[in-house]
Amino acid sequence: MSWKTLTLTLAAVLAMGFAAKPKSPPPKPAPAPAKSAPAKTAPAKPTAAAPGDFDARNPMSLVDLLNTAGGKAQISGKEQDSVLVTVTSTAADFSMQFAGCDSHGRACKVVLFDNMTDKAGPSFAQLNAFNQTSAMCRGYEDKTGRPHVVYSTLLFADDSKARLRQQFLAWTGCIGDFRTFLKDPNAYLAAAP
Repeated sequence: MSWKTLTLTLAAVLAMGFAAKPKSPPPKPAPAPAKSAPAKTAPAKPTAAAPGDFDARNPMSLVDLLNTAGGKAQISGKEQDSVLVTVTSTAADFSMQFAGCDSHGRACKVVLFDNMTDKAGPSFAQLNAFNQTSAMCRGYEDKTGRPHVVYSTLLFADDSKARLRQQFLAWTGCIGDFRTFLKDPNAYLAAAP
């Protein structure tokens, strides 16, 4: 794992606040009424998100997040249970594939980020060694011989914008590491722990 990737991983973990939170004491039970009737429990009502609430499982929420951050993201296609998004930005152009989505293209379970480069691909052994140095980024070569770097994350109903921003930071770290690797695979691998 490269030091940049390790540092980025640690920063993301710390920023996401995985520190233990103190628990508040349980509430004291209310005194029982003198004459109690059988208690009726109301059925739980499903809560719907208010319009405009962020939902990481909805590709449009991430499209909006990227567009407000200065990139240009748009839905480019939809297949059975997946939604494809293209992103252009000053940092890099990439795609996102949302998978495990419902029939409306929402409630997706995972997103895969993919950045393809025009540089010549490294050897299989070098690409394999890159994958062994990174905890989060994976490189591969497509059928045309073009190298790609990919990163994926699970999506949950309670994901916040802050968590997804951390995922985008991790993703851009992958792109940076892979570009550095492609410039000189031997030097990159020699410096890797």
